[in-house]
Amino acid sequence: MMPTYAAVDWGTTSFRAWAIDGEGRVLAETRAKDGLTTASERGFETVLETHLSQLGLGTEAPAVLCGMVGSRAGWLEAAYLETPLELGDLGSRAVKVPGLARDVFILPGLAQRAAWEPDVMRGEETQLLGVVAEGYRSGLVCMPGTHSKWVSLSDGVIESFSTFMTGELFQLLRTHSILRQAVEGEAAVGATPAFLDGVRRAFEAPALATNMLFSIRAGWLLHGTEPAEQAARLSGLLLGLELAGAAERHGALKGAALLASGSIADLYAAAFEAVGFGAFRHLDADACVRHGLAQAARSLFAAES
Repeated sequence: MMPTYAAVDWGTTSFRAWAIDGEGRVLAETRAKDGLTTASERGFETVLETHLSQLGLGTEAPAVLCGMVGSRAGWLEAAYLETPLELGDLGSRAVKVPGLARDVFILPGLAQRAAWEPDVMRGEETQLLGVVAEGYRSGLVCMPGTHSKWVSLSDGVIESFSTFMTGELFQLLRTHSILRQAVEGEAAVGATPAFLDGVRRAFEAPALATNMLFSIRAGWLLHGTEPAEQAARLSGLLLGLELAGAAERHGALKGAALLASGSIADLYAAAFEAVGFGAFRHLDADACVRHGLAQAARSLFAAES
């Protein structure tokens, strides 16, 4: 019988936790901006116990954590596991935080050590465990974000993955580059004609990407193109460049699963359609991280008993 436990997704800037009963039902949840910086200042145990107390969980309830909390800059480093990796093994490889009143386990990240394409992930592997639990065991998974991941799965095994700095590049170019004046403003980017045109152009001619980026400034200087339209074009160019890179690295992208929630899911779905990827499976990121933590907890508690 599974105990009631806490499932925690703890990142650089965010904290999400769920109280889960022995039958897998969510009893309560909490979300906060108590990421690593806050936890380093206040203490990781203090932050965790504050939130778990609000969820009504006494110290007899264990906690299973994933994300950057297990990084070198986190609470306790959970060393990277190697690819290829059978995702079902993830829970049994968790690291226990010593010296606490509560049993706290941190799931490891994943490393790809090939000299020509080294890469790492933390947190996404747990979402992928949830993806497999939902029945998507083989195929390509797109995981949008500040650092987007593309992952090749084969019967529940992570064979390879690639990280694209799309979100971070967008923010850097928008705020700290020569393009800043041309795209200034904080309006959210939507799937506008300018965005879709940028996606298509960069996907079809990725070698011209830096030239296309400078044209954003030129369009502002010469044609007075509105910053909101230029920001959408910038976003589209970077996303199209990511899609071209993913196709180069992983092959045909048709039929890929899109693991995302909210507005970013809409942007990627529109980009997929713009370049003719056709049908794809949409998976909810929040649900998959909960399912992944639940699967890991089953393996972990079975190994502990």
